[in-house]
Amino acid sequence: MTTMEKTVAIEATALARLDAEGRLLNAVLKGPTTKPGRFGFRGDIALKFQAQVADEKRPPDFSVEQVLTVVQDGESTIPVLAGYIHSLAYLETAAEVLSGLLRPDGSYFMFCNNIDLLAKYRIKIGDITFYVLPCDESTVWKEMLDLLSIDKNDIKKLDTAGKLDYVLDAAKSFSEPYDLVAYADALAKMEPVKNRNENRPV
Repeated sequence: MTTMEKTVAIEATALARLDAEGRLLNAVLKGPTTKPGRFGFRGDIALKFQAQVADEKRPPDFSVEQVLTVVQDGESTIPVLAGYIHSLAYLETAAEVLSGLLRPDGSYFMFCNNIDLLAKYRIKIGDITFYVLPCDESTVWKEMLDLLSIDKNDIKKLDTAGKLDYVLDAAKSFSEPYDLVAYADALAKMEPVKNRNENRPV
């Protein structure tokens, strides 16, 4: 093999358990990136599964959607992850599902549908801190580019894996002193969950 990345298998990364549990869904990218020893994932991480009837495959009740993450071969934790949850109430479940895979000095971004559109804060669950930001009728990808002040033209010539490397390397050094808000207080202020299908044509 001429390149390091050819040797990276998901089984040797921090995503192995999630993959074995069948939680990594709707992958746009699930494979080696442009950096040696690095594995990338863009897709959804299922948080709560529906009860299955016989062999019928049902979609999860809810997931962390539009996930952007990279992991390093041989490392047991995820250094950086961004995703979308439809309700702030799912953050605790996300922390449980990802328990043991996140680290206190990691960079974790959760975009959420039902918080104030001007809200930006940090929430600590256990020893893991999440940046919690609003997202309405946008995408995690676009919001991350805006948050990190990345010009689309800077990455347009890169492939999917190269773009993921570029954005998440920038995300690792993101450090904004947003207010640290207790999770219970944030839940008390959250807004009703919007119906995603409300304004869509039938």
